[in-house]
Amino acid sequence: TRAMRDRYTFHDMIGKSPEMRKIFEMVSVVAPTDATVLIEGATGTGKDLLAKVVHSSSRRADRPFVKVNCAAIPDNLLESELFGYVKGAFSGADRDKPGRFNEADGGTIFLDEIGDLPISLQAKLLRVLEDKEFYPLGSRHTQKVDVRIISATNRGLDQLVAKRQFREDLFYRLNVFRIELPEIKDRREDLPLLISHILRRLSATRDNRRVALSEEALEVLLNYDY
Repeated sequence: TRAMRDRYTFHDMIGKSPEMRKIFEMVSVVAPTDATVLIEGATGTGKDLLAKVVHSSSRRADRPFVKVNCAAIPDNLLESELFGYVKGAFSGADRDKPGRFNEADGGTIFLDEIGDLPISLQAKLLRVLEDKEFYPLGSRHTQKVDVRIISATNRGLDQLVAKRQFREDLFYRLNVFRIELPEIKDRREDLPLLISHILRRLSATRDNRRVALSEEALEVLLNYDY
């Protein structure tokens, strides 16, 4: 029933397992604040979705939500992507260009795969966290921004700190409120809910023509070693 589905739905996140109910409670507490959130979990556990839920449950919900995948952008481009640049900062910079932090002003910036952020940029990010300001590439003047930072990783930042691959001071500033997302294999009781949700979405994309699973297919999905 719809009432039963809604009991186990928190914005776009679905689950009735104790692990997911605990996460729903944590988000309810932290989302209305401006606290920095660190989301940890394996690939495919829903870190992107959780970051959007935190944003949409916050006072910044009607402001921008900007995602940056730190692992997908080459190191030599990441600084200008994050912080922008001024005209003449490098060959071909024929105009000022705002960065992703400028785009997120007033809202939330989601730094995915934060463990891949180069050491050279970690000090600059620390300054944004501490002073809410940064230097665009090539500029001698700082820019102020009002952003909430949510970061995510599947690498374990504390382990990267131990290996001196991540600044300890930055780790502590990012790790103000930590949420660890469980893997599907650790929340198997949520599988029927997740399968039903996916089937409803598939039906909606097919002009509400009902999409169903055979008993054999359902058995495979429920017993698969995720």
